[in-house]
This record gives sequence, structure tokens and C-alpha cells, in this order.
Amino acid sequence: MAWRLRLAPEKTSFDFFRFQWLTFGGSMLLMVAAFVAWGVMGLNFGIDFKGGTTIRTESAQPVDVGAYRAALEGLPLGDVAITEVFDPSFGPEQNVAMVRIAALDATEAVTPETIAAVEEALRTIDPAMTFPSVESVGPKVSGELVWGSIIAVALTSAAVLAYIWMRFEWQFALGGVLALLHDVFITIGIFALFQIKFDLTIIAGLLTILGYSINDTVVVFDRLRENLQKYKTMPLRDVMNLSVNETLSRTLMTSTTTLIAVGIMMVFGGDVIRGFCFAIFLGVILGTYSSVYVAKNIVLMIGLDRSEKPKNKGTPDEFANVDA
Repeated sequence: MAWRLRLAPEKTSFDFFRFQWLTFGGSMLLMVAAFVAWGVMGLNFGIDFKGGTTIRTESAQPVDVGAYRAALEGLPLGDVAITEVFDPSFGPEQNVAMVRIAALDATEAVTPETIAAVEEALRTIDPAMTFPSVESVGPKVSGELVWGSIIAVALTSAAVLAYIWMRFEWQFALGGVLALLHDVFITIGIFALFQIKFDLTIIAGLLTILGYSINDTVVVFDRLRENLQKYKTMPLRDVMNLSVNETLSRTLMTSTTTLIAVGIMMVFGGDVIRGFCFAIFLGVILGTYSSVYVAKNIVLMIGLDRSEKPKNKGTPDEFANVDA
């Protein structure tokens, strides 16, 4: 007999509503805390959102990030991020780095004089160093990127809402989208709390989270819809428990394999993608949790109209009467 790895038994009977006021209520408290952290501490915006300049350097000498940073220490600069660029097409004498400088004033871009001073300071490391490209993002452009990012997340959430509404019922759509917002807002709150750099790559991570989380939720909802037709006399709460138990093994296996891959990228991928990977890592954990403990709980609170089927319509009272 072939041996297969299982992260959960083939058949489980966990009561996912047993401590629902701790699990669901805790999620709501975390969302409130995320809003507070976001509002009080704010986000540590990167150059994409604050405005600044990216200078590409090329040198025959190996890139020493510490030496680059030491050379720039005496200059009046904003936040500076230095990363080495790796590319298989580069030759042995082609060592490339990206120096990202945030604007000191939100109303002004990095001046040409400042860029010239940076280039002169870096040439103290290697007089033959060249600067193939210099790209600046002004405050107006960075402001447009902020609004564009907000619109992208909002439109994605609206599209998900419409998709689930058409495929299932409006209660499922509302539960799914609120679970998505739960994942996104808590992730943003953690970035605000620890002042982790927030740039366009993080927005890409948040959009990835939306796609991953809704995929997990739809799997649970799809099984729930099948079981509602199969067990027409079973109370809604019990049907939901059964559906989550039946999809639990798949949920854990998918989440674990994703976390392993993203975790390795987060550790060994370098500074350029570390924030992106951290956002996805958080999102996978939160998305798995919300699929099991948030989305279906919201549907149960709202209730489903099962009038065309035999009784047992889910109601908010049914949500409240749960064993401690």
C-alpha cells in the first residue's frame, strides 16, 4: 500500500464553531487594532509612494553594500536602499547595484545636484564606476500611484464580490469579501505596526493575497453548496462544520506547500523581494484562517434562505446558541 503524507486525518469532525466568539471575535478585534495602528503610526512608504530617485550603478569591482552606504553617510539624503542586481546575462566584470533614494520633502523631488553628489561619492569606491540609468519619481506621480493602488484593491474586491454573488448567493459574496478585507487590513496593520517598508511590491502581494484567499474560500463554499443539497434536513451550522472538515486536508496541504515556497524565498531571496514574500506569507496564514473561521461565520450570522428546501434556515439565533 502506498504511503501518503497527510497534514490532517482523512476524516475529521472538528467543531469549528465551538470557540467562535474567541476565533471570530478575535479576528474582529485584530481588524480594529490594524486600523488603529494604520491611523496612529501610518505606513512606512517606500520611494514608489513618497517620491525619490533610483540610480543604477555598474562597476568592475564586486558590490559591497556596506561600502556604498558608508560612502553616502555624509550626504543629506532621505531613506537609502542599496541592493545588488543579479542577472545570468551579466559578465564577470559587470557588477550592478540599485541605489534608491527617497525624497526628503514630500513636495520636492531629489534635485540634480543631490544626484551628482551621490554619483561623486560612489566614485570614491571605484573611479571607473558608471551610472547607466537614473530614474526619478516625483511627488505627483507617487501620489497617483497611491490612489491607483487603492483603486486596484477596491476593484479587485468588487470583482470578487460580483463573481461569488453570481456563482453562489449574496450571503456567500458578502462573507467572502469581508474575509478578504480581514486578510488585507490585518496585513497592512502589521506593516504599520512594525514600520516595514511599504511600496508597490507590497501592493502586488496584497493582490496576490486576495486571489489566494478567495480561492480557498470558494472551495469551502462549493462543498457547502453541495452539502446543502445533499443534507436538506441538517441544520446549517452542522452542514458548515461538515463542509470545512471535508475540505480541511486540502486546505492545510495547499497552505503548507505555499508557505514552504514563500518562506524559502523570504529567507534567501534578498531584500528586493523580502517585503513582497512577507506580505504573501502573512496573507496565506490569514487567508487560511479566514476561510475556516471568518467567511462561513458571517454567512451563518446573516442566514441562508432555505425556504425551497425543508426547514432549518440559518438565523443569527442559531449562530448565538453554541456550546461554550
